[in-house]
Amino acid sequence: MSRGTRGGGAHEDGAHEDGTYGGGVYEGGDRGASRNGAGNRTWSGTGNRARSGTGNRARSGVGSGPADGAPRPHLSHRVPDLGALELLLAVARHGSLGAAAREVGITQPAASSRIRSMERQLGVALVDRSPRGSRLTDAGALVTDWARRIVEAAEAFDAGAQALRGRRDSRLRVAASMTIAEYLLPGWLIALRAERPDTAVSLQAGNSAAVAERLFAGDADVGFVEGLAVPDGLDGVVVAHDRLAVVAAPSHPWARRRAPLDPAELAATPLVLRERGSGTRQVLDAALAAHGGLARPLLELASTTAVKAAAVSGAGPAVLSELAITEELASRRLVAVPVEGVVLRRDLRAVWPTGHRPTGPARDLLSLTRDRPRER
Repeated sequence: MSRGTRGGGAHEDGAHEDGTYGGGVYEGGDRGASRNGAGNRTWSGTGNRARSGTGNRARSGVGSGPADGAPRPHLSHRVPDLGALELLLAVARHGSLGAAAREVGITQPAASSRIRSMERQLGVALVDRSPRGSRLTDAGALVTDWARRIVEAAEAFDAGAQALRGRRDSRLRVAASMTIAEYLLPGWLIALRAERPDTAVSLQAGNSAAVAERLFAGDADVGFVEGLAVPDGLDGVVVAHDRLAVVAAPSHPWARRRAPLDPAELAATPLVLRERGSGTRQVLDAALAAHGGLARPLLELASTTAVKAAAVSGAGPAVLSELAITEELASRRLVAVPVEGVVLRRDLRAVWPTGHRPTGPARDLLSLTRDRPRER
């Protein structure tokens, strides 16, 4: 077949002499053909076309489809829905519209209406109704054959989708910043296991920047961060609140002072700190920016546990989440140092890539975190 020109210059596949061309059937009326001395052929009749020996042709009148460039009707507008096809198959099995209606769970009037609607849509009668029952017409038998293949394909589609859901629901990958990973997630994951005992959970702990990177890379289904705001490219929701506390070993001079620290003194003192990119460091940097910014750290460590151990050993004062120091404060291995004039409160958030809200076990975990009290 050759490429031709339709109407005002649009192109279509070449035509066969039987009227079938480009995957469709020519629907014009009677036509006659003649060939001139140059080998060119013309047709006349409804759906007139002229074609030259170069393969170009012009067509006018009634054709078999929309002109090139015109929107093609959606398949869903031209093909009966799956429910209607299942009803037709039930009529074929039972030979009764009433029995078919009962099988698919609708009333007989609703079944009759659905069959009539399908007949109007297809433009052919599908079912002959009589007091003795319902019988498929010849066209109805043919359509039923096609419907059976469509329904079988839909069943295969559904089985595949269920398998995908099962694979998705069999695992959960969580990325969380250190404080949340160590002090909040264990309780949330225990509660999730009670609801989803067959879901295998993997937890990757890192700072808030690393959590965002894992989500962007598709290596985690949901993340939890401690920073000041939701990182760019992520959506999120607050699931808990936290406060940072300045702490020191009992031997440190700050442990014995009576007057609260002021922000300038805190900012000027070398501290044991988390690394840049952590939620704790972000909050502290922002809180002290107006007071000269943080002094060069005494130590810069990559985990809450390491910072806490350094502070307990007397290396220097530190800033830690209140969630992380409950036992140390109770046993007096660390002492909380009061600070005035600076807010060290932060929100803890669940996060996920923008436009991809968690589903399956990730959604259930998110629900569990939000069902629990947010204030300590």
